[in-house]
Amino acid sequence: MPRPILATVDTAALRHNLARARAAAPDARVWAVVKANAYGHGIERSFEGLRGADGFALLDLAEAQRVRALDWRGPILLLEGCFEARDLELCSRLGLWHVIHCNEQIDMLAAHKTGLPHRVFLKMNSGMNRLGFTPERFRAAWTRLNALPQVGEISLMTHFSDADGPKGISVQLQRFDAAAHDLPGERTLSNSAALLCHGAALASRSDWIRPGIAVYGSAPDFPAHRAAEWGLQPAMTLGSRIIGVQRLEAGDTVGYGSSFTADRPLRIGVVACGYADGYPRHCSTGTPVLVGDVRTRMVGRVSMDMITVDLTPIPDAAMGAEVTLWGRSLGGALLSIDEVAQAAGTVGYELMCAVAQRVPFALDPGSAA
Repeated sequence: MPRPILATVDTAALRHNLARARAAAPDARVWAVVKANAYGHGIERSFEGLRGADGFALLDLAEAQRVRALDWRGPILLLEGCFEARDLELCSRLGLWHVIHCNEQIDMLAAHKTGLPHRVFLKMNSGMNRLGFTPERFRAAWTRLNALPQVGEISLMTHFSDADGPKGISVQLQRFDAAAHDLPGERTLSNSAALLCHGAALASRSDWIRPGIAVYGSAPDFPAHRAAEWGLQPAMTLGSRIIGVQRLEAGDTVGYGSSFTADRPLRIGVVACGYADGYPRHCSTGTPVLVGDVRTRMVGRVSMDMITVDLTPIPDAAMGAEVTLWGRSLGGALLSIDEVAQAAGTVGYELMCAVAQRVPFALDPGSAA
């Protein structure tokens, strides 16, 4: 039989989370953000759960082609725009909308020969200081675009750097409003954190929302809020099985570096999952794990192919017992990916995207459309 590790994508959870995002801004249209191969869930696997969106937002042309191959005829937005002039040919052919964040992209458009004007999203750098025109240069960029015959409708966008924290969005929102208040065009401002944490302040300014991490069931502002507090359900479960059991006496150690020492007799379960599967190596003793529906802890170091867990709370657990590394157990118990990420000193986004190629994926058979 194959090694007992499996990542499962829950189509019903994706559908639920998308509806939750839409409910937070009921008058806006929704981009389902599927960059990074749908945050590691797989574009093709996630499509049925997300096809209720009004459009798909992503980064590269190959992903856009994959979405079009799924017979999606609606809008697709390239969130970083085009990287070179020839990309515009594929935008024309596939009907892609794209972000404009620098003068070089405007130059490429000015030289592009097309029979159909492009729909573009002009991005303001309101304080993130990654991509976009500063507020002082935003209007000049809009004027250049508006004069091009290659450009049809111009939408306006920005991205908040601190929507998930105490600094909030007010300063950046004021900058955006001051520079763009009288410019025509639809607005897209809200990612997951802005949508869930500041939805009321942005409701009247949002023609499109861009939920990413929330669609996949992770809280954008964890640990201030847990996913369940936002009404989100985990879309990915990483599960495995116990493949061995060891009995330790007080003073015995576990794993490389002997980093865990038993202070009493313990039963230890060996689980088929390690850092080569994408489980974070920085997790250490105390990281939560589910055995069956019971929460326990990892002990010792994560190795390439195995972790070890304390079976004290599950005295009957034996070879073959179900283990949930994150997500939902077969019995319905939940272990948030955010908790595991916190134990590793990272965020749920990284864990989703880091599941290794050798891990097989499946759709939840009870939820697929």
